[in-house]
Amino acid sequence: MKYRSAFDIIGPVMIGPSSSHTAGAARIGRVARTLFGKLPKKAIISLYGSFAKTYKGHGTDFAIVAGLLDLDTFDERMPKSLVIAKDLGLEVVFQTEEAVTDHPNTVKINLYGGDEELELVGISIGGGTIEITELNSFPLKLSGEHPAILVVHQDRFGIISAVTSVLSKYEINIGHMEVSRLDKGEMALMVIEVDQKIENMVIEELSNLANVTKIIRMAE
Repeated sequence: MKYRSAFDIIGPVMIGPSSSHTAGAARIGRVARTLFGKLPKKAIISLYGSFAKTYKGHGTDFAIVAGLLDLDTFDERMPKSLVIAKDLGLEVVFQTEEAVTDHPNTVKINLYGGDEELELVGISIGGGTIEITELNSFPLKLSGEHPAILVVHQDRFGIISAVTSVLSKYEINIGHMEVSRLDKGEMALMVIEVDQKIENMVIEELSNLANVTKIIRMAE
C-alpha cells in the first residue's frame, strides 16, 4: 500500500488508541452525518473484518458515533459519544458481519430519520485516511479530504456537461469526478471533488438545472 505522506502513517491529532480504527472510523461517521444532513433517529452500524473483531477495544464504536454527532477527531467528548447519543435520542445498533470484504477496516452505516434513509459503506485505509465506496447502492470513491459536491440526477443526455459548465463559469477546478447510475435512464449520482470552496450561488445554480434532484455539498 502506498501512502501519500508521513501524515497518512502517523495519523491525525485524535482522541483514541488507533488512527485507522478510531480517527478513520470517526471520519466515516462524520461523512455519513454530513450526507444525511441532520442527526438521525436511528443508526445501524455493521462492522466487517478487523473492525468487527476489535471495535470495542480500539474505540471504533464510540468513534463512529462521535462522527454521527458531528464531533471532530480531537474532540474530548468522543469517548462519551455513546452516552451523548442516547441523551440526544439517537438509537445505535452495532452488528458484526462474517462476510469477507475487499478491505479489513470496512463499515456499513444505515441511518434513519423520519421518511429519510441513507446507506453508506466506508473503509479506513490508515492514518485517519478514509474512502467512501458506496452510497445508497451507488459505487463511488470519495475521500472526504477535499471540498466536494454530490449531484443526484436523472440519467439524461447533457446533464454532465451542464454541471461542469456551471463549475467552469465560476472558475472552479475539478480534481476528481465520477458518475454512476442504477440503470440506463434512471437515477444517477455525480461525485465531484474540487480545489476550492463552493459558494451558495453555485449550489443554487446547480440545483436549478433540469433533471437535477438534489445537491449535497461537503466542505473540506
